[in-house]
Amino acid sequence: MPHFFPSQIISFFILTVAIAISYKYLTESTSTNSEPSMSIAKSLKTAMTSLSHAKIVPRPSSARGHADHGWLNTYHTFSFASYYDPEFQSFGALRVLNEDRVAPGTGFPTHPHRDAEIFSYILSGELTHRDSMQRKGSEGTNKDTFYRMKRGDVQFTTGGKGIAHSEGNEHSNDWVHFLQIWVTPWRRGLEPRYHTSTFNEAEKRKAFVSVISPLRGGPNATADEEKAAEPVIAGTIPIHADLLFSAGIIPKGEAFQYRIGGADAVQNKTDRKTYIHLPMTKGGKAKIRLDGREGAVLQEGDGAFVSKVNAGDVLSIESVGEDEAEVLVLDSN
Repeated sequence: MPHFFPSQIISFFILTVAIAISYKYLTESTSTNSEPSMSIAKSLKTAMTSLSHAKIVPRPSSARGHADHGWLNTYHTFSFASYYDPEFQSFGALRVLNEDRVAPGTGFPTHPHRDAEIFSYILSGELTHRDSMQRKGSEGTNKDTFYRMKRGDVQFTTGGKGIAHSEGNEHSNDWVHFLQIWVTPWRRGLEPRYHTSTFNEAEKRKAFVSVISPLRGGPNATADEEKAAEPVIAGTIPIHADLLFSAGIIPKGEAFQYRIGGADAVQNKTDRKTYIHLPMTKGGKAKIRLDGREGAVLQEGDGAFVSKVNAGDVLSIESVGEDEAEVLVLDSN
């Protein structure tokens, strides 16, 4: 297991107590690359502004919760651990979106999860998962008990009736940068389960790639449907929620289109809650604009709440910075 220093153990203890409060809350709330001329840019902006009925509210990174524990540098989009803001508790089924950096040789010791759908999206470095029974030196090939995640990997956990695992940076030199996301499931008491998949980087540079979609069996899935773990969208990770998670890497000067609700992939078709997040991966050089709106330009670390949209609506996301933009979309009921 990773080596933990006394100061880290103390900070982790404080963090664990605060996270327990978050758990309590959770369980109680069931193109082109060339620069266009000014006239062309204005025409493009007008053409791309197609969701006049949508409400788009940016969430600046500077307004997020932030804590630097030395071994862990973390930003919280929603209330979590010691950060609390009654205005930012959740958005649709989305409950937690943390952007974490963990120092080499440190990490989160074995800790429990319950009644939450949790996934880690790796941006850089390595994050090693071990379940509560797996110890360093006894690694196997079963991704459910041990997996060393790298960029492009996504690991998903159904906390359900209760599960315990550790997540550590066992690399000797490099920090790991990843997103940890929690979603409120459509029912409690599910059987705990892990899923781990890798998603192609080249495909993300062509269009948004679907990463997570609802379990095909829905809220009333049978035991056989749970065991089959078939998602609505083939090739994705199944989640116990009416939620889609997609990722794209938009080249500089280009735009991707995101279709709300996917291709008939969700149950609730109206008033979707879609959250856009732009991770801090390019040293401040990435920037995006939503729906062609000047008031919806996001810098790295920023996000945006998109509401009053329905399945089938198309949201345009432009890369308007100095570098490509890695964009994540969480689309829920």
